[in-house]
Amino acid sequence: MLKISRIAKRKRIGKLYTAHGVINTPFFLPIATKGAVKQLSPEELRELGAEAILGNTYHLWLRPGEKLVKKAGGLQKFMNWNGPMLTDSGGYQVFSLAGKRGDKGSVKLSEKGVEFRDPNDGKKYFMTPEKSIEIQLALGSDIIMVLDECPPYPCSREYAKKSLERTTRWAKRCFVYFHKQINKNNRKYIKSRPLLFCIVQGSVFEDLRKESVKQLMSIDFSALGGPASGWDGYAIGGVAVGEPREKMKKILEWVLPMLPEDRPRYLMGLGRPEEIVFAVENGIDMFDCVIPTRNSRHGSLFVRKGTWSNLGKKGNRGDFYEALNITNAKYKKDFKTVDPNCDCYTCRNYTRAYLRHLFAVGEPLAGRLATIHNLKFYQDLMKNLRIYE
Repeated sequence: MLKISRIAKRKRIGKLYTAHGVINTPFFLPIATKGAVKQLSPEELRELGAEAILGNTYHLWLRPGEKLVKKAGGLQKFMNWNGPMLTDSGGYQVFSLAGKRGDKGSVKLSEKGVEFRDPNDGKKYFMTPEKSIEIQLALGSDIIMVLDECPPYPCSREYAKKSLERTTRWAKRCFVYFHKQINKNNRKYIKSRPLLFCIVQGSVFEDLRKESVKQLMSIDFSALGGPASGWDGYAIGGVAVGEPREKMKKILEWVLPMLPEDRPRYLMGLGRPEEIVFAVENGIDMFDCVIPTRNSRHGSLFVRKGTWSNLGKKGNRGDFYEALNITNAKYKKDFKTVDPNCDCYTCRNYTRAYLRHLFAVGEPLAGRLATIHNLKFYQDLMKNLRIYE
């Protein structure tokens, strides 16, 4: 449940209540792909200000398997994270990763679901909407995503239309199965149940994006065995699959005015700091992205320019930060802290010269220290975006 305490222009500040705790909105989800945020412990994530994490359904299904995780008491207990967790549906990874090595024909899509092979050992799997929900419930997720088909960019309007219609049909099946399991295990969920989010698709076509929202909102939820209030949240998918970044702004312009004010809004897989600022200022509540952790491992560090007060006026242009490539030779004798405006463990204790040295010699500590800094930058960004204007 989302409680909005303040709306500043279109920016929403509030709290999202989940079974494992309250999350201040807007917020950013560090990605714990295989049950861990790369190179960091759960304790360090908490120290950086993270309030929730994202688990990857596809990877956790393949290894170690949802049954083992369930036996361990759920992913939070398995990995020692005692806060809220969102899990994706696994659909994006099925389409983007399962056919990555070898023939794309190894991924077979049908109305029932999608068949694919594990790229590591060739074992065959079949993901249905019901199976996706079953896995996420076993993982112990607080926020569960419906299985969707994420069309590639570019794609034809015809393909995008068929894709969004399939996503709607799959969403209905997810809704039915989800509430059937909740009702079946009502004692387990008597105090609080997971939240179920739908996903808006439609590629870069305005009429299809609007049609996707209309279809998802017009479902007869009571007839499907769930509450008439419908979806617990709305995600916007297909905005980080290779399309020009300007398209994201148009998609938000089309979709956001149609979404319920009292439900959380999740922009999936995005983004760069300036994109997050833009999206928050236009009414988005939730984000996830690999950028802060992936860039860290390649020596790209986010450094603030001055104070966070630049966010309101210049944030959309990215003028409030710069990406510092610490592997550059010019930092060899630079004994300044990475970011003088940051109080993270890395910036309190190490210099640019030392980090450059670690990257130069291939020391794993390099990526770890860089990851600490970049995730602190993102969490501080969200904290400051939660300040009223």
